[in-house]
Amino acid sequence: MVKYNVIVLAAGQGKRMNAGKNKQFIELLNEPLIIHTLKKFIKDSWCQNIYLVINPNEQEQMEELIVSYQWQDQIIFVHGGRERQESGYQGLLAINEEQQDMIVMIHDGARPFVEESQLHELAQAAKGKKAALLAVPVTDTIKRKNGDKIETLDRSTLWAAQTPQAFNYPLIKKAHEQAIASEYLGTDDVSLVEALGEPVDIVQGTYQNVKLTTQEDIVRAEMILERQEEK
Repeated sequence: MVKYNVIVLAAGQGKRMNAGKNKQFIELLNEPLIIHTLKKFIKDSWCQNIYLVINPNEQEQMEELIVSYQWQDQIIFVHGGRERQESGYQGLLAINEEQQDMIVMIHDGARPFVEESQLHELAQAAKGKKAALLAVPVTDTIKRKNGDKIETLDRSTLWAAQTPQAFNYPLIKKAHEQAIASEYLGTDDVSLVEALGEPVDIVQGTYQNVKLTTQEDIVRAEMILERQEEK
């Protein structure tokens, strides 16, 4: 067993969803999206603590939801920042010093379909390499456009990054602090480790581990859940 803490990012407003509210409260088969995501970690015995990063204005609503599932003793609330990167850093700062020898995962609250076997493989990879992420090979042909010039990239070298992303705590904290000092805004947490020149391992995920961003994604997510319930 590789024990880990997880930071679940749920402070964003998801403007592309056009739901009129934080997409974490959108219901999938009668349960909010964030509940589907949190269940993955609540059920995993390797997961020691869940740090849920939220919008301060939604704390009361989120607390009521968590209490309704009787998870209040398993989840620690953290106030997020203006950007995803800042929210992740606030999550890191919330982890107690005695827990900083454990692997820390950072996960998007809008990815409810990560599998426990992937969490374990990811934790083991991060224990060995200090940094690892879930990713899947790109299946589409990818073009790079530069002015009028178009270049086809070598698909065999391309991976689509997912979350969770898992790290040795001192390494990811250092990466965030270096990004703050240099005013660098990365596209994910692994990009901050890359900026340090540190190696990162890839654990192959599944194409089902999608991030829900648009209304179309909600329809797809409910289909996945229905298939899972039929098994």
